[in-house]
Amino acid sequence: MYSSTDYAARLEIDYPEKLDRFTTFFRLIWLVPIGIILGMVSDAGQTVTNTVVLNEAGEVIRTAQTTAGGLASGLVAATALMIVFRQRYPRWWFDFSRELTHFGARVATYMALLTDQYPSTVEEQSVHLDIDYPDVKTDLNRWLPLVKWLLAIPHYVVLAVLSVGVLLAVILAWFAILLTGEYPRTLFDFNVGVARWYLRVAAYATLMVTDRYPPFSLH
Repeated sequence: MYSSTDYAARLEIDYPEKLDRFTTFFRLIWLVPIGIILGMVSDAGQTVTNTVVLNEAGEVIRTAQTTAGGLASGLVAATALMIVFRQRYPRWWFDFSRELTHFGARVATYMALLTDQYPSTVEEQSVHLDIDYPDVKTDLNRWLPLVKWLLAIPHYVVLAVLSVGVLLAVILAWFAILLTGEYPRTLFDFNVGVARWYLRVAAYATLMVTDRYPPFSLH
């Protein structure tokens, strides 16, 4: 029996002894610049197509807008295709996906008030994220990427519920930090646990570095 600590993706976040009340109060404002950068990186290559439908008289009767692409979704699709058809996962491709995931985790950590350190695009900071590089031919079933999204649905349902709890926990933590300068340890551990759960599901269903089904666990 494997434990959660043996999983191919692992996350630890350092607990802060003291947090700054001022930056906590204005956290959403401080988050805007780095959030824009993350959004630009994640959505790079996204295309928007506008469709206009005319009647016989040349009058516009309907317009439609479709959005396609985006780096994050493109990486998932391309990774699945490489594993299915070529049984390959280039190391540079994996490294980029891992670093993008790590960057996103740093931004999420800052947004959830778990740290005062402004998210770096390079340094690890207080967010320690490890993802194992797979040997595709021995560790991965080449056909499983076609159905992983379906198999992960139970996790997505649970995480949707837990995300509501995270939102409430962050709100409570915001008030606690303003009053005491400290993040309640119980709320901290819960939010880190949910982030850890998200990472394991991503490692299975989108990063596709493992075929082991993610455990339903915060630990």
